[in-house]
Amino acid sequence: MSDEVFGRLTALPAREHPDLLAAPVAEALREYLPSALVAEIDPAFADTEALCAEYGVPMEASANAVVVRGIRAGVDSHAVCMTLAHRRVDVNNVVRKRLGARKASFAPMEYAVEASGMEYGGITPVGVPAEWPIWVDEAVADREWVCIGSGIRGSKLFVPTAELLRLPGAERVEGLARDVG
Repeated sequence: MSDEVFGRLTALPAREHPDLLAAPVAEALREYLPSALVAEIDPAFADTEALCAEYGVPMEASANAVVVRGIRAGVDSHAVCMTLAHRRVDVNNVVRKRLGARKASFAPMEYAVEASGMEYGGITPVGVPAEWPIWVDEAVADREWVCIGSGIRGSKLFVPTAELLRLPGAERVEGLARDVG
């Protein structure tokens, strides 16, 4: 991985710094992401655009995770969708169809936080509930490394996408997201 992915952040082995991770993230890292690195940040800059501006992390190396909720016949289903920061997940078409739902939307913040055990603004696919599929947009999957949430607002993870795709329930999804603009 090249240093420019980190911008002005100092990244350290994540498994050696569980204090910089939400509990479910620290647990999942041990098993699935041995190469993950973590960098401490000011929580005020946890949102992607602010992070990139403050620390020089490239937008094209930054991936966001969103929890999506689908409803069919009164039954809820959820998935985590990963896309690069400059792209948007196609919730109304691709995600809705993949969930087999009549209606799909972003999960309410309170639910996503409680069910994941992570902070809003730090939600990551690492350590989410096992029944949630993890759909990774091809633009993320095609990168060597990405910057993602750590489960808390005070740090970011840098992970190789090959390891990210080995998370339980993770799958590369073509056409999951599209460029904004």
